[in-house]
Amino acid sequence: MTDWERWHEGYDEGSPLHGRLVCVQAQIRELLDRSAPGPIRIVSVCAGQGRDLLPAVAGHPRREDVRARLVELDPRNVAAAAAAARAEGLEVDVVEGDAGSLGAYEGAVPAGIVLACGVLGNISDADVERTIAHLPMLCAPGASVIWTRGASEPDLRPSIRNWFAEHGFEEEFFHAEPGSWGVGVHRLSADPRPLDPAVELFTFVR
Repeated sequence: MTDWERWHEGYDEGSPLHGRLVCVQAQIRELLDRSAPGPIRIVSVCAGQGRDLLPAVAGHPRREDVRARLVELDPRNVAAAAAAARAEGLEVDVVEGDAGSLGAYEGAVPAGIVLACGVLGNISDADVERTIAHLPMLCAPGASVIWTRGASEPDLRPSIRNWFAEHGFEEEFFHAEPGSWGVGVHRLSADPRPLDPAVELFTFVR
C-alpha cells in the first residue's frame, strides 16, 4: 500500500520529482496570468496536500479572484491542505472525498482550470481514457487541464495526448523530462458537457 502522506516527500526540493512540481506551478501561474477578469474557478483532482496549487496561487496577483476546490481522500493530506490554505488566507474548499466520483465536484464547476496531477499514473489505462473523456464535465468553455504522467514502459503519454485530442482538447504545452516526469496542458476547444454526479471516473490501482 502506498502511504499517500509520505508520497509527497518525492517532490521536496532536491528530490527527483521536484522539477515536476516546479513545472506544474509555472503552468498554473501562466494560466492565472491569462484568465479573464473576475472569479477564477479551479478544481484539483486527487489534490494531496495542495502543493501544486496553493503556492502558485498564494504568490500570484490574481489570488483574490481564485475560488478553488481540492478533492482528496486521505484525511492527513486533507488536513495539511486545509491548514496551508488557511495560512495563506486563500478562498479554497478542501473536500475529503473520492476524487474519482464526479459528485465530489458539484457546486465547484464549471472550472476554468482543472488539475489532474498525480492521477494518471496511478489508475488503469482504461480509466485514464475514461477520465479524459469525462473531463469536459468539469470544464468551463475554453478551460485548461494540467495533467502529469511519468515515464513508463510502454510510454502511455502519446496515447494520453491523442485521447485529449479525440475528446475535444487542443494541446497548449507538453514537456517530458527524459526517463522521468511529464507535464501537459490541454485546452478545451469543444463544448463543455453538463456534470453528471453519478459518473465514476477511476479507481486507484495502488
